[in-house]
Amino acid sequence: MYPPSFTLVRSQEQLTTLLERLLSRPTVAVDTESNSLYAYHERVCLIQFSTEEADFIVDPLAGIDLSPLGDLFANPTIQKVFHAAEQDVANLKRDFGFRFANLFDTMWAARILGWPRVGLADVLEETFGVHTDKRYQRYNWGKRPLPPEALRYASRDTHYLLPLRDLQAEALERSGRMEEAGEVFAQLAETGPASNPFGPSAFWRLKGLDDLPPRERAVLYELFLWRDREAARRDVPPFRVMGERTMRILAHLRPHTLDDLSRVRALRPKTLHRYGEAILEAIARGERRPPPEPPPSPPPPAEPVLQRYHALRAWRREVAARRGVENDVVLPNAVLWALAERNPTSLGELADVPGLGPWKRKTYGPAILEVLATSDR
Repeated sequence: MYPPSFTLVRSQEQLTTLLERLLSRPTVAVDTESNSLYAYHERVCLIQFSTEEADFIVDPLAGIDLSPLGDLFANPTIQKVFHAAEQDVANLKRDFGFRFANLFDTMWAARILGWPRVGLADVLEETFGVHTDKRYQRYNWGKRPLPPEALRYASRDTHYLLPLRDLQAEALERSGRMEEAGEVFAQLAETGPASNPFGPSAFWRLKGLDDLPPRERAVLYELFLWRDREAARRDVPPFRVMGERTMRILAHLRPHTLDDLSRVRALRPKTLHRYGEAILEAIARGERRPPPEPPPSPPPPAEPVLQRYHALRAWRREVAARRGVENDVVLPNAVLWALAERNPTSLGELADVPGLGPWKRKTYGPAILEVLATSDR
């Protein structure tokens, strides 16, 4: 099930030796493990590498300087093979400021080839007969020390990527899709650094806020702010301080004493003991303040823009069905909106549309221009 062995890199000397080895290879498999389910400030906790001969795991929490790895990631002559690269690239940019060049993403290759299942566990099982141990899918990779079986699981994620990449590259070449894939890979390299999903602005992502009475919404907001501050102080995700359902119940009932709080069945005794006074203070603040004003909504698109967008969606659906791929493999929604808003009328103007690279312009450009022209009639 797992690779037979791996090398754990926890010293500067080991990292230097590893980097020399990686820089001598034309392709290197890469993956990362982070602790998003266990920390307010998510961080990369492991970086896995594989060559054709060996597997390695770098421990970013061991106090070593990882900046030399930037030479590998930015090297245009060495291909870095990921599965679902976007989050890995974003996290590595956030934590270490790395730049990227020459990526190959086996998930996107699978999508472009029209494979029905593209998750790594599914791909490895169908391609190599490798079965995934699901115990580690939600593991706390920030723990130290990590048990050997967890490290073996982590090394598996890169162990098979290079042979998988070879199979997919051959299939992409055979189907004439390599240029398309290369364009996607280049865009993945430009992914921006990851940002923290928490903070006060996340309040407005809660569902059903418009249905709450103003006072209830104000109390819920203060409970949300308190929870976020406590989560940041403890460096845990906010849901580990208090669940959204419990906050909603408290905002609805608005208890005023510890006795009232103790009768709220959704509130665990441990939470009551630890945070009872703080919860009551947050509720009191919410009862004194006006309900929060939501951020301004973007103006709705003009009717011609909406018509062009829906016409492009219908065209994209037909193209994707003919190819046997998901709709966004043809063009993502963001590009459709950009086309609908800019309404280009020539191939030259298509070059100014963000996300519409040379291959897509060459392949789909004339059809896109025809759809836009027809939808305006």
